[in-house]
Amino acid sequence: MSAPTTVVDRPAVPAPVLILAAACLWGLLGIFGKGVQAEGVAPLEVAFWRALLGGALYALHALATRSRLPRGRDLWITAGFGIAGVSIFYGSYQLAVREGGASLASVLLYTAPAFVALLGWAFLKEKPGGREWLAIAGTLLGITLISLGGGQGVTVTPSALAFGLVAGLTYSLYYLYGKAFFSRYSTPALLGVALPVGALGLLPFVVPAGFAAKSASAWGGLGAIAVLSTYLAYLLYSAGLRRLNATRASVIASVEPVVAAALAALLFGERLAALALLGAALVIGAALLLSVEKKVPARGR
Repeated sequence: MSAPTTVVDRPAVPAPVLILAAACLWGLLGIFGKGVQAEGVAPLEVAFWRALLGGALYALHALATRSRLPRGRDLWITAGFGIAGVSIFYGSYQLAVREGGASLASVLLYTAPAFVALLGWAFLKEKPGGREWLAIAGTLLGITLISLGGGQGVTVTPSALAFGLVAGLTYSLYYLYGKAFFSRYSTPALLGVALPVGALGLLPFVVPAGFAAKSASAWGGLGAIAVLSTYLAYLLYSAGLRRLNATRASVIASVEPVVAAALAALLFGERLAALALLGAALVIGAALLLSVEKKVPARGR
């Protein structure tokens, strides 16, 4: 008779490491996007491929896990979210990268929690308290300082700010949508529907100009956006969130714009001026302040 085998459980990857990895992958989104755009692919086409390829991965995941898909009214709401939270969000973010740079786009995305507070007040009757108003004021002041400060390789124009703020606004819709749906359906099931709908919403803006001829590196960048910065990033974040409270996760995830700014400086020579850096710190600080109240959108970049 053979001796019994001792089974040693392998330690799980620490939850903060998973959150940090997800934040770093999100921080690469603008970097990959700027690289693909430099290959001659238009911003909205980049957004289209991100939605289509990322949506295919989520749909396959939902199919493999036999996740229940939204139906009836829930399906129509999810489709509407696909237009606002995917078509407009993905498109405006890539346009912000083109107009202002990867670092600026990433910082402006962190206006989303301030929009969450305002939208929650408007639609969910969640009246902002002193903390929320302080964070909203900090966000507005931060945007003003960014506008005045600018920087090397960073183009702070009305269009850059507008696209970045639209990205922040539409990203904040993940909170309103997620509050109603993410507890009822699996995320792959929801995004497996919303992302393909978002791709369809972007298609009319891509077809008239035609799809760009793509090099191997352009396809590689698009694949990285879909696999790493869309599909894998959320899986890592959600896995970490299962073992870590939302506040700590949000604090760790705030390294995202830092990663984006550091890589943009290294690869593209983007450097925010001192005044703009102060503004960026205020925007990120306001997001962290609101995260204490757990008013952070469900992650679905």
